[in-house]
Amino acid sequence: MITDPLRYDKWIEEALRGVIRRVLVQTAAEGLPGDHYFYITFRTKADGVALPGKLLAEHPDEMTIVLQHQFDDLVVDEDAFQVTLYFKGKGERLRVPLNAVTAFADPSVNFGLELKTIKVPGKAIDRASGTEDLPAGDGKAISPDNDQSVKEDKMGQVIALDAFRKK
Repeated sequence: MITDPLRYDKWIEEALRGVIRRVLVQTAAEGLPGDHYFYITFRTKADGVALPGKLLAEHPDEMTIVLQHQFDDLVVDEDAFQVTLYFKGKGERLRVPLNAVTAFADPSVNFGLELKTIKVPGKAIDRASGTEDLPAGDGKAISPDNDQSVKEDKMGQVIALDAFRKK
């Protein structure tokens, strides 16, 4: 466990989530400006996530949504956002806590963030320090350097946006 009172890693993580929140607040108030649109990836089983059961069944661990043409009623509060998205023509309401977001991108300006927290069954591990953020039940910390399941999960978190960038 890290005992240093100056937790720069956590403060940077909070600041990055603040950027996402600020973008969503502005979008909720004014709509999407110009050609901007967002890819938001989040952990579907994180505390506070609310989405229809059929979407959870299709995306049991992680889901990426796009805020571009077909979304309504974007509401942002201090720690989460809610939005209605359309799947096969049917509107579905989603609630996503900012702490569940693992990646954010605005391909129109070649901007992206990958957040450090990853999900390991029963645990959340900070990629930079390898320390636990949530209780594990067995009291042991898992380091991404020595746990194969973390390495495999970490590999699945990388999102290549080259295909979406304007040339």
